[in-house]
Amino acid sequence: MLFSGYLDLSWWQLVLVALALTHVTIASVTIFLHRHQAHRAIDLHPIPSHFFRFWLWLTTGMVTKEWAAIHRKHHAKCETREDPHSPQVHGINKVLWLGVFLYVKESHHPETMERYGHGTPDDWMERNVYARHAVLGLWLMGAVDVALFGLVPGLLILVTQIVWIPFWAAGVINGIGHFWGYRNWDVPAPDASRNISPIGILIGGEELHNNHHAFPASARFALKWYEFDIGWIYIKALESMGLATVKKVAPTPRFSDPKPVCDEKTLEAVIANRYDVLARYARSLKATYRQELARLGQASREAEVLKSVRVNLVRTRDHSAAEKARIAEARKASKAIDTALTLREELAALWARSSASREQLLKQLQDWVHKAETSGVTPLVEFSRRLRCYA
Repeated sequence: MLFSGYLDLSWWQLVLVALALTHVTIASVTIFLHRHQAHRAIDLHPIPSHFFRFWLWLTTGMVTKEWAAIHRKHHAKCETREDPHSPQVHGINKVLWLGVFLYVKESHHPETMERYGHGTPDDWMERNVYARHAVLGLWLMGAVDVALFGLVPGLLILVTQIVWIPFWAAGVINGIGHFWGYRNWDVPAPDASRNISPIGILIGGEELHNNHHAFPASARFALKWYEFDIGWIYIKALESMGLATVKKVAPTPRFSDPKPVCDEKTLEAVIANRYDVLARYARSLKATYRQELARLGQASREAEVLKSVRVNLVRTRDHSAAEKARIAEARKASKAIDTALTLREELAALWARSSASREQLLKQLQDWVHKAETSGVTPLVEFSRRLRCYA
């Protein structure tokens, strides 16, 4: 009874069972709570939708409305004092190891639930079972684990199930996902989201966190050829069985022959693919930087000034006062760099002007292209011509 239950399994079989059970929980979080409930990137058939709700009640005790509301607030207030779990605000150690307590604290704020918890399940089961008796599911899961695997293995598996999401989701994703990793997309400051790993298996694809922050309404998190999102594989499998419908994915840039003048279709494409545009502009800026180093000579004072800002030149997130001073000095040392940075600021401002009319935005884009192509900076001219190819 202590070490064996209805299923008499070896230790390695018990480990596999624990990993399989926790992976179902991870899939439930990323598919149901995250992509379906919080962001409405997919629609789920009632069968998988209710299975995920039931499974999360058994293994985590999380309430759908609370999870969705807290996550939506995280996006709305990212890296500010109002962000429920930003490592940039609370510190990486607190979010990584104690992130679940930040989640619980935020769940007790009625204003968060009221403002961000809309559209989540509110049926009889949710009101009278899942939300009202959240801990009961864990007791039932514990009883099943002990009956199937024995007292000691069953309790160990239960503990593993209980701590899995608080550590990997509340800790690793919310903590490391905003502290360490690589960035495909230069999302607006102060958002510090990063991709932890290009292979999204252990946490269901949530490892691709910067991709998600760039395109929060996308059902697919893997956006580069070398990235893998197992959550997306599960969604496509459900869709093939008629149990899910993908509503939106991140746009894939398409190109045509360059137009003589940017038109409304070009404007739409540039705005829809703004992160791709900025990523390509960053490469153009790097080319301008290399060109200027070669022109100024490696040993010149101006070249030394440029070398001091090599890393921070491309990064658009908030700079320190010292970094801003070095960038200002670099702009004085190189007219080409100053032009490239000025045009980047103007380009980024294009899609930030929500009050501007379509005609005003189109005129601003056409003026931008003209300035870039008459700048005399070769990488900028080439980038501008590429910009006219967006379709």
